[in-house]
Formats: sequence, C-alpha cells, structure tokens
Amino acid sequence: MAESRARDPADLPYAGIRVVEFTHMVMGPTCGMVLADLGAEVIKIEPVAGDNTRRLLGSGAGFFAMFNRNKKSIGLDLQQPAGREAALRLIATADIVSENFKPATMKALGLDYASLRKLDERLIYVSHKGFLPGPYDHRTALDEVVQMMGGLAYMTGRAGDPLRAGTSVNDIMGGMFGAIGAMAALAQREKTGKGQEVQSALFENNVFLVAQHMMQFAVTGKAADPMPSRISAWAVYDVFTVRDGEQIFLAVVSDTQWTIFCRAFGLIDLQCDPRLASNNDRVRAREWLIPILRSHLAGHSAAELGAMFERHGLPFAPITRPQDLFDDPHLNSTGGLAPLTLPDGRETRVALLPLTIGGSRPGVRLNPPRLGEHTEALLREVGYGDSEIASLLASHVIGTAAP
Repeated sequence: MAESRARDPADLPYAGIRVVEFTHMVMGPTCGMVLADLGAEVIKIEPVAGDNTRRLLGSGAGFFAMFNRNKKSIGLDLQQPAGREAALRLIATADIVSENFKPATMKALGLDYASLRKLDERLIYVSHKGFLPGPYDHRTALDEVVQMMGGLAYMTGRAGDPLRAGTSVNDIMGGMFGAIGAMAALAQREKTGKGQEVQSALFENNVFLVAQHMMQFAVTGKAADPMPSRISAWAVYDVFTVRDGEQIFLAVVSDTQWTIFCRAFGLIDLQCDPRLASNNDRVRAREWLIPILRSHLAGHSAAELGAMFERHGLPFAPITRPQDLFDDPHLNSTGGLAPLTLPDGRETRVALLPLTIGGSRPGVRLNPPRLGEHTEALLREVGYGDSEIASLLASHVIGTAAP
C-alpha cells in the first residue's frame, strides 16, 4: 500500500536541485510544485506585497494553498535595483529559473533567458506562456480563452453551448509539461554541460488535449460531436438517475461485460437478442436499448447498483462533489491526502501527486509559505549581513513574514 510521508529531500529524485521561480496563479506554480514535491528546493520570489494569488476569492481561493506547498518564499521589490540584485544572487545558486510573465516583463527586469544565460550557461530557464512562438504569441491567454479557441469548450458543452472544463486543466497540465521539459533539460545538461530554455504554453497544451478528436476526424472523415451528444464508442456508458433521484455512472464496455451485466440483472432476453450480439451492435441500438436499461435500473438505489457492479467487476462511479473527496475511503487509506497547514494557520489536507516512488507518495515537507517567510534566511545564505538586510527592509526592497 502506498503511503505519504514528509521524506528527507535527499531521498527524492531532484534533491540538490535549486529552482528560483517568478510565478503566480496556476501554471507556473504547478511546475514548481511538481519539482518541489520530487525533492527540489523551490524558492518563490514574490512582490513585497505578496503574490496576488494569495488574495483571490471564489474559484481562485484554493490556488495558492494547492500549488505552493514545499516551497520557500522571499519577498522582493524587483522594480528596485537592490531587489534585482538580490534576485540575481539567488539565481546564481540555482539550476532552474521558472517564470510565467509576459516576455517583455522579464526582459525589462534583465531576468529573461538571453540575459541570464550570459551569466551561467548551465542555467535551465522554463517559460510558461499563453502561446508558443508564432502569430498568437502577443495575445493574453487564460485557461478559458484557450479552451474556447482550442476546441475543448466545444467538446465539453452541448451543441451551441460551449462550456469550459470544471478545473484549470490547461494551467495545470501546462505547468506539468514545463516540469517535464525541465527534467529533460536536466538530463541533457548531464551530457552537454549546458542548460537551455524550455517553453510550455496553454494553447498548445489544449490542442494536445483535443488531438484525439482531431485524429478522429482524420481517421473517419467525420467531425467529433460534443461529448454530451457524441456517439459513444460503448453502448452502456451513461449517468443513470435511479431511486430517490440519486445518480450513478455505469459502464459496460465489452462483450464479456455485457454478458455479466445481463446475467446479474436478469436481462436474459437482451443477452440473447441477436440485435445486441456485439458492442457495435449495441451502440447502433442505443436509441431503444438505453431507455429499457434506465427503466429496469430505476428501482435500485445508487448504493445497490454500485455494490452489484463492484461485485461483478463492472465499471461504475458515484457522482461525487470535490468536497466529498476529503472523506473518500480510498484516498484516506492509501495516503492520497496529506496534512497541510494553510498560511493563516488553519489545518486541512491536500491531494498529493498521483504517483508513487519506491512505494510511497511524495509528501508535504513544507507548508505553503507565509509571505516572505524565508526572506532573511535566504539572503544570509547568499552573503547578506544583518545590517544589509535591515537596510533592505527599511527601504521596502524586501518583505518578511510577520512574527
């Protein structure tokens, strides 16, 4: 059984790798979180007033706590020369710089790849953008923007009603691809001794997500329908409303499963019907078959159906709200959720990376940092003395956490 634990960073794959990140929102922070969970020391450089993500409301309220664990925070005013100097001293100790600002922003600060590579040819620089270089790269992108222009909102919603996916899929996956690129660059640096720039982008990530539908058109010559109206590859692959208005997702995706399903629910007539002999036959019969199945199953509770499907090895799923996952027995028994202290001191649990290494889940070593929590320690590490730190603090070049 997998477990989660706060392991010594030396036990993790990227122990000894230092990352300095200039990131906010979701995409860039996700890249840093992945590297941090896998053992890297990730230093988050924030404005003296703090990353605006800390203060988001509504659907953004969980961003900072989710994507900034296992990181250290230093508050720096990069508009002041002394703030940029402190950032450059930290970068001089780093293997990776990660950022998700507009190219002009980092260039104006002298913190773009072209400037930094002159100081250290081993540096790996990860840029998270809206678009990879091309005609669109001047545009401002958001997850919802690229979902609309990249086909995902069309595929998610009903015909004529495009709908964004229910989570920040492109931001999160874009950050993951940034981390994968950083890992590849680290491996290549072992061979060449030189770093390089890595770019990851929201739009291209979205295109990758819908590429299966592009290829569906290439293979069949027929455009993919939005998911709510698509022709499913399987005959029984639906949400069923059952007793007391409960809902449950049920699937029967092979001929063997069809036989098991029919026997389990006493549907011998359907099992023997030659019109339903194969999965493709059943797909073609969905218009009249599914209403029969809905009627037959409507008297059962969702729990009864789930138990029956589980007993017979058939795919099923309760319809779960995100907050219900805190009580999920599988997550709680396998270490999928780890204790976490929020920056305001409240205790909660957080979902870990969906992988195991050596039989355990990489856990939480550092809680999401308070603003500037590590400012003084990091500055001392790169040679600043007490009087210099006091001077920087007095001139508002740096920010430190409140006691």
